[in-house]
Amino acid sequence: MPRALAIAAHPDDIEFVMAGTLLQLGERGWDIHYMNVSSGDLGSMTMGRAETRRVRQCESRRAAEALGATWHGPVAHDLQVFYIDRTLRRVAAVVRKVEPTVILTHSPEDYMEDHMNVSRLAVTAAFSRGMPNYRTSPQRPPAQVPVTIYHASPHGLRDGLRRRIVPGAFVDTTRVHAMKRAALACHASQKDWLDTTQGMDSYLVSMDEFSEEHGKLAGSFSHAEGWRRHSHLGFCAPEADPLRDALGELYRLNSEYERLLDREV
Repeated sequence: MPRALAIAAHPDDIEFVMAGTLLQLGERGWDIHYMNVSSGDLGSMTMGRAETRRVRQCESRRAAEALGATWHGPVAHDLQVFYIDRTLRRVAAVVRKVEPTVILTHSPEDYMEDHMNVSRLAVTAAFSRGMPNYRTSPQRPPAQVPVTIYHASPHGLRDGLRRRIVPGAFVDTTRVHAMKRAALACHASQKDWLDTTQGMDSYLVSMDEFSEEHGKLAGSFSHAEGWRRHSHLGFCAPEADPLRDALGELYRLNSEYERLLDREV
């Protein structure tokens, strides 16, 4: 059975930018998995860290259940998601346990360091999956399986220096958008936090608008998620594009991105 593993920074990140693609894969018989690297323990203006951690873990479990995904627990705390050995070994253990066909993770360029560090951790964890001399925590046997990595769009389609990030492909999430929205609504503790700290109005409306923007960029989708495929080197065959193969007409390459790649080459 093909497997997809979403690796994001905080509880609710998967729902914002990855859940529609996970749902589409799940409906096609894929085994889908859900991991937030951080516990989200700083994400409250009213609760202490321990209570916030507990509440957000319960919310993320409910969201994973709503998506039909297997939940994997966090291995770090907010603002402590660093590209360090201890955290890498824990993320790598999950990758080896799941043996994913596809990893969905954050953009290497984003507005928040936790997101970018998770992107790096996910890539290296996947790269080390088959190395017998690399010990994960907990220890897992090496996984000699190809994996293709896809990076989600950053919030606002901009990097930290406000430069535009162009998706390489789009997945039509229109039919599963209501399910994606319901999974995001499981993170009820985040509404006031995001409204207060990031001016996001309603976090549900913000997600709606972000997916609608991707749909417009795709050309004919009402809702979509954007993806960029990581280099194949060390991971899979050069031509491997399992999202394309699995999703067919729901997956659309972005000709603008292809032109940018040709120009840079």
